Parts: sequence; C-alpha cells; structure tokens
Amino acid sequence: MPQLGTGVTITFDSGFFAEILNVSGPSVSREAIPVHHMGTTGGRPKLPATTYDPGRIEVEMGFAAENEPPWAGGAETVTLTIVSAGTGGTSTWAASGFMTEFEPTLPLEDRSTARAVIELSGSITVVA
Repeated sequence: MPQLGTGVTITFDSGFFAEILNVSGPSVSREAIPVHHMGTTGGRPKLPATTYDPGRIEVEMGFAAENEPPWAGGAETVTLTIVSAGTGGTSTWAASGFMTEFEPTLPLEDRSTARAVIELSGSITVVA
C-alpha cells in the first residue's frame, strides 16, 4: 500500500523534537564482495557483506530559535516514527545517531526552516 509522509516524527533521547517538513533516509547500504578469481568466466560472482552501514537521515524542519538542536551532543537513540495512512498503525525505526550538520534558513516574509543531517551508527531496529 502506498505510504504518505503525514504524521512522521523524529525524536532524540535528549528530548529534541522538531516540526518535520521532509525526511530522506536512512540511506542504508552494504558492500558487495567480489569472489571471482583467475579461472572465473562470464559474469563476476559477488557475495553480500554481513554488515551494513546504517547511513544517515536528512531532515527539513520548521526552525524555532529557542529549540536548540543537539549538534554538539554525543550519540543517542534517534527514533523515526512513521504513521501508515492506510491502516492508522505506526512503525518505528530506531538507531544510535548524532547530528553532523544543522543549517537554518531565515527568509524574509516566509517560513523559517532548517536542514539537519543525522549520522546513524550501529544497527537499525524496526518495530511494526
């Protein structure tokens, strides 16, 4: 079933929370390990690595100057909560993470926003 982004939240254990406008990620990846040798003919065989890089989450949010983001804090649990438009159920994706970038945009006569990058570390736990 198609998924809408309405209702998505991101929270940090430290209590930081923002009005989310757009989320990209996590950008999970893992290596493909080549296992070909001098006697290999045709296509090169590969094996999937047993570990993965949890990647990062990019977030566009409403900016509120009084709500200081955890840009200097250590790694903490970051939880992405997704609400299913079809069933009304929720799914959470949680991982250890820390903010590596934060950039506010303060335009004249328009909504103030910020862009943040959260680098994830370790395993992602998904609970449907």
